[in-house]
Amino acid sequence: MADAKKIVRLTYKAYLADADERLYDTTDEEAAKEAGIYDEKMRYTPMAYLFGSKTLFPDLEAAIESAEVGKEVTVTIPSEKAAGARNPKLIELYPIKEFYKQEINPYPGLPVTLNNKRGVVMSVAAGRVKVDFNNQLAGHDLKYVFTVTEEITDESAKGLAVIEIAVGTSEGFSLVAESDKVVVTEA
Repeated sequence: MADAKKIVRLTYKAYLADADERLYDTTDEEAAKEAGIYDEKMRYTPMAYLFGSKTLFPDLEAAIESAEVGKEVTVTIPSEKAAGARNPKLIELYPIKEFYKQEINPYPGLPVTLNNKRGVVMSVAAGRVKVDFNNQLAGHDLKYVFTVTEEITDESAKGLAVIEIAVGTSEGFSLVAESDKVVVTEA
């Protein structure tokens, strides 16, 4: 098992491992632009990852754990070990008037939240809207190409990395590591 206190930084490209290998997530700004998934609100920098946090698929975490710093690694994860199979019971029909009441004009591809469930509109026809509540990765094998860029060992740098993992950035924070605790303050 990975050391629960181990933190690394990595760059990655995540693909749906279908015939067209469509990129769906990355830390590479140029790759995001080329794939049409660029988001100006995203930070395209190496990502901090805390082992044991259970935020990645277990097979991906294992591959990252065994990777050498600076070496590019490719791992493919079958759908059953990733987001699982698509569940047809998670595709539901709603009357279009339910959307109009909320001043939503539904169209295919529109992300929606209904009854506290997040989904995507699949189709709109004959006064009905078909919504898919499956995880967008369900039913797909996934391919990751990643490079561990560093293992973070300095206690202050680890603290800043944990802040980055929790809130998306460590900018605006400072910290002091003492023998048994870390004191975080706004800079």
